[in-house]
Amino acid sequence: MTDVTTHASPSTPPTGASATGPAEPGGRRRPLRRVHPAWWVAAVSFLTIVGAAAFASAPGLLVEPLNADLGWSRATVGLGVSVQLALYGLTAPFAAALMDRFGMRPVVATALGVIATGALLTMWMTEPWQFVLCWGVLVGLGSGCMALAFTATVTSRWFVARRGLVSGILTAAGASGQLVFLPLMSWLVEQRGWQSVSVTVAITAALVVPLVLLWLRDHPADLGLAPYGGTYVPKPAPVHGAAVRTLRVLGRAARTGPFWLLAGAFAICGASTNGLVKTHFVPAAHDHGMPITAAASLLAVIGLFDVVGTIASGWFTDRWSPRVLLGVYYTLRGISLLFLPGLMAPQVEPPMIFFIVFYGLDWVATVPPTLALCREIYGEDAAIVFGWVLASHQVGAGVVAYAGGLVRDATGSYDLVWYGAGLLCAAAAAMSLVVRSRARTAPLPR
Repeated sequence: MTDVTTHASPSTPPTGASATGPAEPGGRRRPLRRVHPAWWVAAVSFLTIVGAAAFASAPGLLVEPLNADLGWSRATVGLGVSVQLALYGLTAPFAAALMDRFGMRPVVATALGVIATGALLTMWMTEPWQFVLCWGVLVGLGSGCMALAFTATVTSRWFVARRGLVSGILTAAGASGQLVFLPLMSWLVEQRGWQSVSVTVAITAALVVPLVLLWLRDHPADLGLAPYGGTYVPKPAPVHGAAVRTLRVLGRAARTGPFWLLAGAFAICGASTNGLVKTHFVPAAHDHGMPITAAASLLAVIGLFDVVGTIASGWFTDRWSPRVLLGVYYTLRGISLLFLPGLMAPQVEPPMIFFIVFYGLDWVATVPPTLALCREIYGEDAAIVFGWVLASHQVGAGVVAYAGGLVRDATGSYDLVWYGAGLLCAAAAAMSLVVRSRARTAPLPR
């Protein structure tokens, strides 16, 4: 896409920038049209999230191998995944504030290094606490900086127009990574063992670091430009006291009803996606005789349609009420989960393919409208508020990642978990529909 690059002062463009192109008849100068740098930042952010998505694709593939190789129960493995998912969410709001303090580039590069270290160390683990420490704590902390709060920061700084669309594209990046890595890692598990997954995650995260250091830019003002579709805004000074500010934003948001409605609905979103389907779909399908590679391929197909659904949701969010969109998304998701237990079979049947396509379109379609509501209600603090809303998403995911393993160990089946998640989605739909607009909250004192 192209845009007329807007500078701080049209008559005095920054050094090295050309504000006008060739002369037109009559002596007027044509504006120089080129791809706005915001789209390059979005492209680098997309590739970064795709590369980091390798670690998010792995937990569901580790349940059976760790059970067979080390004798760990599904609940034990689920505990490590639960810690990773919860820290992923709880780190996100602090990461958004750290990006305000130090910039996106150093925060994201450091996070990728932590992910690579944590994943690599799991190769030598022999006890469950080591899995919790390496995969749960280290990968959880690193991945939290790559969470959707990163998407919120990029879109808030670099875009005024097309925010919903770009939010959808960057959200879909994680699904794209899932699509790329799941089939590869499921093959590695069967051919080379679960340790090969740890190596793949570590290498992938490390390879993304140079992209971040070379191409990710912190703010349009660094290039003397306006954000895409907006007017020039000077780069704000670094915000000190990131942790204090993050907690103060939480305190203020927690005194508002919309925050609890959004956080509650998003907790159910996480429970019904990352916590349940991403963690337990492969072992649940394997319980019914489906090969791990076939089940992992179905999850990859979810990733394919998630890209379509999330980008479409971003487009819808620019045009229709985000509350209504959320109500529709959660309702459809709940209905599909209620049908899932009856679709499990040793082979991939057409009804299961229909579920995978349908569920994929809805997977994280909830993100663009939820982010839009945070911007609408909380203004300049939206990225941090969304970080806390995302924390609830991941806490919900972590609870179900662990609880799903407990239910399977106790009953020998995942059926009760699927039905319970379907009913919870109905509650999420109701909470989303009753969120009401109010005067935009003034930003907190820095």
